[in-house]
Amino acid sequence: MKRFVLPAVAGVLWMGVAGASFAAGSDAQLEKGKALFISDAVPACAVCHTLKDAGSTGTIGPDLDELKPDAARIKKVMQEGMGVMPSFADSLDEASIDAIVAYVVHATGGGK
Repeated sequence: MKRFVLPAVAGVLWMGVAGASFAAGSDAQLEKGKALFISDAVPACAVCHTLKDAGSTGTIGPDLDELKPDAARIKKVMQEGMGVMPSFADSLDEASIDAIVAYVVHATGGGK
């Protein structure tokens, strides 16, 4: 029994560490996400959303600094759209969406 428990516990701990590092995003991913947020996505997120780290003061969408959305929520809304926000599923690849998600979570402390 002890032989099975130790590897299982180590595996669970490793998955938690890997998940945390993915959610945090690498510096390159965060830079890409910020560039997409500010101007490279069409339409740019900054046009509609307030996000202090990006220097944006949009008033159409929610203030992301106040909302502090978690990664799953951001990704779902980016893929499906919500209200007046369009879906980005056809205009951004998965890596770009993930970069924006990582950046917004990092900038807002989302999901905490």
